[in-house]
Amino acid sequence: MSEKILLALSTFPDVETARRISNQLIAERLAACANIFPAIESIYRWKGKIETGSEMIAFFKTSEDRQPAFQEKLRSLHPYELPEIIFVPVTAGLPDYLRWVAEMCTVEREEEDF
Repeated sequence: MSEKILLALSTFPDVETARRISNQLIAERLAACANIFPAIESIYRWKGKIETGSEMIAFFKTSEDRQPAFQEKLRSLHPYELPEIIFVPVTAGLPDYLRWVAEMCTVEREEEDF
């Protein structure tokens, strides 16, 4: 498979925001799917203070060629001043699944899905 797949991570203030943004990213074929994990606790330093908060985290599967557009769109939709957007290369996985991710992130793809 020539298409490189990425796992993208981002945190959100609540599940509704995570769902809304995930749906838009998938609708625009910037991600093949999203997994939302509710109720994580985040501890971080922000503007000179240690902060804690309850957040949601989402894992997105996308292709390397869609990464710039994915990042730009997520940043524009995200409510945080500085959103967490991290990409991790997927170096191995079920070939059929990785091929599906690449196909779902293809703009020219027909509307028929698996």
